[in-house]
Amino acid sequence: MAEIIFQSKLDAEKFYDHLLKYLPNNHDKETILLIEDRHIVKFFGSMISVEISRIVKHAFYEFITIIKRDDWFREILKGHYFYNEYEEQQQIIEIIDSILEGQREDMSIFLNDTNEEKQIKSAIEHIFQDNISFSFDSFLKFRLRPYLQSLQGYVEIAIDEYKMEQEYQIFVQMLREFLVNREPKMEVLHLLFDEEITFYNEQFVEMKRAELTRMIDRKLLVNHPVYVDSASIAPLLSLAPTTIFLYTKDPDEPLVRTIKNIFEERVTIKSFAALRDVNKWSENQQSSENQA
Repeated sequence: MAEIIFQSKLDAEKFYDHLLKYLPNNHDKETILLIEDRHIVKFFGSMISVEISRIVKHAFYEFITIIKRDDWFREILKGHYFYNEYEEQQQIIEIIDSILEGQREDMSIFLNDTNEEKQIKSAIEHIFQDNISFSFDSFLKFRLRPYLQSLQGYVEIAIDEYKMEQEYQIFVQMLREFLVNREPKMEVLHLLFDEEITFYNEQFVEMKRAELTRMIDRKLLVNHPVYVDSASIAPLLSLAPTTIFLYTKDPDEPLVRTIKNIFEERVTIKSFAALRDVNKWSENQQSSENQA
């Protein structure tokens, strides 16, 4: 190994500092030198062991895929899409990270399976094996062009998701404001999420679809026809219950989260087991009334 020449002093310092974290002792650190005024990280090849060589390559891989990757994302966001605010950039980068980490399975289908890790490590292995000096920018341009192009694709996907999330937040806030001065038409509502949504009143008597439809405030459907679901959100907003008990197998289902976000502290999420207990209580109440 000889030296890596960086375009900027900051990049040279970032890589050098990152590399030092991995070196086990001071002697190993002495075999690597940062020449700040020339933006160079220099290696004394004859003094570097196989193990230190492995560490350098690993640190260089992380420098590219972790440290510099966010820099490149910010450059793309700013230069191509005019997202100049740091906070907006950070929110979009967090979306990209969640997609790449597999936390958004529905978004993963939009990513190309290019085996980037193998390609990058192969390029690093090739450039280091000849014990030569090389320019970091040239390495990116000629060896990692497909990787840099893929970053642009990740940004495009994340921006679309970010815009959708912004629209969703506006939608939720709009419906919260609709609720503020609305008089509740019932104190307690039980809501069952199964194959379809079923509404029950406080006595756990099912509210039929025709009854719910008659209760819907038409202003909701006229003013917000695209956003308001007439089968669930519209009846809930129209009834504006003080308390909603929501029974579901999946608390993370999108519609469940939306109802929770709109009605906030009014909503209590319960399991199907809790629903059976309520049913028993309801049946006992009705039996007592009949006997009386």
